[in-house]
Amino acid sequence: MKALLCGYYGQGNAGDEALLVSLLQMLPPEVKPIVLSANPAETRKLYDVASCPRKSSFAVWKALKQSDCFIWGGGSLMQDATSFASPIYYGGLMALAQQQGLKTIAWAQGIGPLNRSFTKWLTSNVLLGCDAVSVRDEASAKLVRDWQMEPLVAPDPVWALTSKSIPSDVIKSDAPKVAVNLRSHPELTPQRLELLSKALQSFQEQTNTFILLVPFQAAKDLAIAKKLHQDLPETSQIISLQDPRELKGLFQHVSMTIGMRLHSLIMAAAEQSACFALSYDPKVSQLMMEYEFPGWEMAEIPNSVEIITNVWIEHFNKANFLKIDSIKTIKSQALTHQKLLSEFL
Repeated sequence: MKALLCGYYGQGNAGDEALLVSLLQMLPPEVKPIVLSANPAETRKLYDVASCPRKSSFAVWKALKQSDCFIWGGGSLMQDATSFASPIYYGGLMALAQQQGLKTIAWAQGIGPLNRSFTKWLTSNVLLGCDAVSVRDEASAKLVRDWQMEPLVAPDPVWALTSKSIPSDVIKSDAPKVAVNLRSHPELTPQRLELLSKALQSFQEQTNTFILLVPFQAAKDLAIAKKLHQDLPETSQIISLQDPRELKGLFQHVSMTIGMRLHSLIMAAAEQSACFALSYDPKVSQLMMEYEFPGWEMAEIPNSVEIITNVWIEHFNKANFLKIDSIKTIKSQALTHQKLLSEFL
């Protein structure tokens, strides 16, 4: 069986690449994947899979004709908060696959926000045409249930992604490590970024920690990481890892993680790093609520370096990470997405 995998792949976003690797890890061995990618050559090289350009109509049509199954491969594909074009693209491909008679699966989806009536209509219609639907959070499940469907609900597959040890010489310090992941966003204003940078400097001085600046998508994270490194030139390091399994393995060495991106927090929590969230998106807020991660919505970050520093120090000293038994349970639940694939493929 050939399965066409569709997601935000080949875009240099570590979270979406981690979802792809999780999906490849969970596919039944008799299924041969073809990955739609913005960078097919790199996807082929990194994961040893067939790949074709996601924006080439001819290549996508040819891949559909060669495939038996079409899978939305995880993440927030059907949402119109950041782009109206995104749900049109993914929904259109799903509808085309269904029209061609392929088995279709919406896998590990984070549905919404959907603010426009058309995108709601499109999403509900293509989901109704799917052979199987799984979602990664209760907010998505509620939305799908409102459309008279009962999805499988399980934690994000990246919880169950197999981590890989990083080379011993990657981290340049023996001090306790704190990872920081910030991304560009309208709510991360220059004033807020400066506030967080000063608080990070104060936190580092008082805890004698070493700061690992971990960009998950160079286009949106790297400039911020460079700015923070300039402010902490001797006590920080920028770490960019291409393999999502190694990126997850990095957090095995991290005592505490301050993260904006969803998958920075999931990877960190899965490796027993104490998480502190800065939420820019409902999916991050949902994660905070579900696993009781401390943190702030971006608009609620205190306007005081001292308050931010003290809150971070308190969290660092508490070492309030998920316990091994809890992580095992979450990983086991996340593997339900694998059972769905085995059942329907």
